[in-house]
Amino acid sequence: MTDLSQKKENVKMHLKDLRLDLKKMHLAVTEELLLPEPNEVKNLIYKMDQLLKAIE
Repeated sequence: MTDLSQKKENVKMHLKDLRLDLKKMHLAVTEELLLPEPNEVKNLIYKMDQLLKAIE
C-alpha cells in the first residue's frame, strides 16, 4: 500500500469513528434531552485533533 493510500485509509477511519460518536451524542441530545458529559466532548475534540494531524 502506498503512503498516500495509507493516509487516505487513516483519514477515513478517523472520520467514521467521529461520525459514529457524533451521531450517538446527537441522538442523546435530541431524543433523551441529555447534554453530553464534559469528558465526552473533550474526547471528541481530541479525536478531531488527531484527524487534523492525519490530514496534515
